[in-house]
Amino acid sequence: MHWRIANEVARIEAKYKNGLNAQQLYELLDHFKYIVPQGSPMTGIGNDFQVASLSNCFVIGIDGAADSYGGIIRIDEEQVQLMKRRGGVGHDLSHIRPKGSPVKNSALTSTGLVPFMERYSNSTREVAQDGRRGALMLSVSIKHPDSEAFIDAKMTEGKVTGANVSVKLDDAFMQAAVNGTPYKQQYPVDSDQPVFTKDIDASALWKKIVHNAWKSAEPGVLFWDTIIRESVPDCYADLGYRTVSTNPCGEIPLCPYDSCRLLAINLYSYVVNPYTKEAYFDFDLFKKHVALAQRIMDDIIDLELEKIEKIIAKIDSDPESEEVKEAEKHLWEKIYKKSGQGRRTGVGITAEGICLPLWGYATEQKKQQSFLNKYIKQSLWKPIVHLLTWQKNVEHSLSMTVNEKKTIRSSTA
Repeated sequence: MHWRIANEVARIEAKYKNGLNAQQLYELLDHFKYIVPQGSPMTGIGNDFQVASLSNCFVIGIDGAADSYGGIIRIDEEQVQLMKRRGGVGHDLSHIRPKGSPVKNSALTSTGLVPFMERYSNSTREVAQDGRRGALMLSVSIKHPDSEAFIDAKMTEGKVTGANVSVKLDDAFMQAAVNGTPYKQQYPVDSDQPVFTKDIDASALWKKIVHNAWKSAEPGVLFWDTIIRESVPDCYADLGYRTVSTNPCGEIPLCPYDSCRLLAINLYSYVVNPYTKEAYFDFDLFKKHVALAQRIMDDIIDLELEKIEKIIAKIDSDPESEEVKEAEKHLWEKIYKKSGQGRRTGVGITAEGICLPLWGYATEQKKQQSFLNKYIKQSLWKPIVHLLTWQKNVEHSLSMTVNEKKTIRSSTA
C-alpha cells in the first residue's frame, strides 16, 4: 500500500520543480509513521479496481430557490451518486419552505423539511460503500421556522438514523438566548422581504438544543456567523464560492460542489526519548513534515482530477440513455471545476492521546504536578499552536486560493 501511494504521488511530483521522488515519499508514508492519508486517498490512490473519487467529503446545493419537488429530488440523486463513489455528503435544508406554507399542488400546503430529512437519511442507508453505508450531514439555519422540528427530529427512536444533523446558529440568536429576548425566524431565511415571520423564545430553544444533544448526541451546533467571517472561500463569492454546509463530521465548511481530501500527521512519531526525563517533541522535523504533507495533499488534488475524468468517461460509456446519465455527468463536471479552482485540502493531526503521555512524563517527574494539569498546560497546546501557525502562513496561500495552477512549490521543497 505504501509504495502504491508513494509511486502515484511521485508521478505527480515529477511534473513540478523540486519534485519529491518515490523513495522520499515512501519514507514519509512507510507504516504511516509520519503521514497518514485518510479514507479515500488511502484506498483510492493507485487503485484501478474501483472507479471512485479520492475526496472524503462533498457539499452539494442547487443555486437559487430549489424547494420544489424537482429541486429536492435532484439533491437526493446527487447525494446518492456521490456516495456510491465513496464520498460523504453534506447539504443544507434552509431553502425548503416551512410546514403549512401554501403550495400550488394537490396538497395545498407544504409538509415542511422534516419528511425530507427522513428521505435523505434513508437514501444514505441504502447506498453501499464496500461494506459500510455512506455518511450524511444535514444542516438548517436557526432562523428557519421549522428549525425546532429539525432539532427534535432525532428524538424519535428509529427516525433519521442515516444522517448527522447540525443547526446553524447566528450571533443574533445567541445574544437573544443570553439576554432572554425574542428572536425572529423567517422564510426565506436570507430575504429582506420574507413571506413568513414569527418570534420565538431563543433561551427556551437553546435549552432544548442542549437537552437534545445530551440525550441523543444531536443536534450539533455550527456557529455560522463565525464560520462565514473566517471562511476564505467566501471571499470568492463572485465565482460561486458561498459556504452553505459542512462535511458529515462538521469540521470542514464547504461551498456547493466543493470537496475535501484528508491527511493526518502522526504526532506519536515526533516524540524523542519517550517516557524519560529527556523526552521532547521534535518541532523542527514536525514543521518540515507538515509542509511536505501539504505539498502531498496538493498533489492528491491532481490525482483527484484524474479520477474525476475517469468517472466522467465511465458515465459516457454506460449503456443508459443520455437522459438518465445527464444528472450524474453534470454533477461531476461541477465538482471537477470546483476541485481545480479551489484546490481544497485538509491536513490534520492524529495520535494526540499517545503522543502527550510519551512526551509529558518527564515534566510530571520534574515538577510534581498532577498529570492532568501538566497534560493541558505543558503539552497539549504546543503541537496545536505549531499546526495553526503553519496553516496561517502556508495553507492560506497554497490550498485555499482560487488558482488553477500550482504556483507555490519551492517553499515546501
